[in-house]
Amino acid sequence: MDHWAADLAFAMIRFLCGMLLALGFGADKFGVPWTADHRNLDLFEVAAWFPEDVASYGGIFAIAPVFFAWMGAFSEAIGGLFLALGLQTRIASFLIMCTMMVAIFMQKWDGGVWGMLPAMGFLWIAIYNLYLGSGKYGLDYLLADKFIRRSGS
Repeated sequence: MDHWAADLAFAMIRFLCGMLLALGFGADKFGVPWTADHRNLDLFEVAAWFPEDVASYGGIFAIAPVFFAWMGAFSEAIGGLFLALGLQTRIASFLIMCTMMVAIFMQKWDGGVWGMLPAMGFLWIAIYNLYLGSGKYGLDYLLADKFIRRSGS
């Protein structure tokens, strides 16, 4: 039995959350082609304020704040785009999941539940896609289907 409506709803949620993450959150911290000009970020450059914010978390984050800031911003901007497209969905979801857990526990925790809601929403979508993959309307599924047809399996 074909459940095209459920597959479409799953794809729409994945796409919308991925695009919100990539365009709204990631592009503010990370230089990508869709970053607003007023941010003055070169390609794959992290915003100057972000490593300082990450270093304030202490512990391992204070040892390598530029690395963790770059990874967080990358997972939001590029991982969000990959999530939207359903490309390498599980890898992108894992990176997003890690970033959202750090955001919740290290940055948003003292702000109460209301302040954590965006990160919590992205966390749940990432967990869901980590487990289920891209679904039928993602590039992972389409590429795997094409590869299986080509190999004759």
